[in-house]
Amino acid sequence: MKYHLGCCGWNYGDPSEKGGWLNIFYPEKKTRRLQFYSQFFNSVEMDSTFYEEFYSKMTKGLFFGMVKATPENFEFSVKVPERITHKKRLDLNKDVISDLKEFLDKISPLYHANKLGAILIQLPPSFTIASFNVLENFLEKLPRRSENFSSYSNDEHVKKEPKKGNRRGVEEYQYALEFRHPSWDMEGPWELLKNYNVATVITDSPEKENLSFLSNSTVTSSDHSFIRFHGRNTTGHYWYNYLYTKKELEPWIDKVRNLRNQTKILRIYFNNHYSGKAIINALQFKEMNGMSLRDEERKILQNAENYYQIF
Repeated sequence: MKYHLGCCGWNYGDPSEKGGWLNIFYPEKKTRRLQFYSQFFNSVEMDSTFYEEFYSKMTKGLFFGMVKATPENFEFSVKVPERITHKKRLDLNKDVISDLKEFLDKISPLYHANKLGAILIQLPPSFTIASFNVLENFLEKLPRRSENFSSYSNDEHVKKEPKKGNRRGVEEYQYALEFRHPSWDMEGPWELLKNYNVATVITDSPEKENLSFLSNSTVTSSDHSFIRFHGRNTTGHYWYNYLYTKKELEPWIDKVRNLRNQTKILRIYFNNHYSGKAIINALQFKEMNGMSLRDEERKILQNAENYYQIF
């Protein structure tokens, strides 16, 4: 079973007092952040694709650059743009499949370099079980494979053929879907996701959101599972400005062990990114799951823990 662990985002260049990772993780302002990040984690969730103001300016060149900046076995899970999930709300009558194909084409350098992880579909909090049929129709039309593999760019930095032992050139995309409304807490949605081999996103989030049912180790795809730790803050910088204690993370150890026995790939991302808290919890969680930290990782963790006076 493959195990991928990382954070939601990496491009936090501001000082920690402004919510960034400078001095907690990144040593200098001029540090090449993605290259540095990929020395400590084997995956990252890219969320900037969700926001129209950023996504509309992105080109394939950006994703070629990401391929070049990261090690061979590094991967990116990428969030679907808000124009599809939040503005057009998965409505096939609004040409969302064309939008999705445009998105998949834009990120295709990751796919063809064997660096594309899961494709994250995050539903709006207002998207309720009443839209079950809309979701079903959308899932039925999901593109399953790249449509342009044979005619792919001959860029020297990206292999046209998949790595030995890797079928990415013919593999299906791996989709993961996150519910954000408690009305989905019933059997029907899980069966729907199983039918289309889409992983449900397992989450840890503030109790007041009534999303605790998403903390269960629910497997809807034997190919992969997906966990997001959002944080539990309910004031100020909502959700994400939160540092988990080890005691709060301990119940997840058994959940992870359970998921490892049911799926081929497990991806775990810490979204409590504010002021580098995700760095601390991700490295702590790695060690809590029985994986030894390298000297460089331990140094980073100790530096961050000292900043927050964790003893």
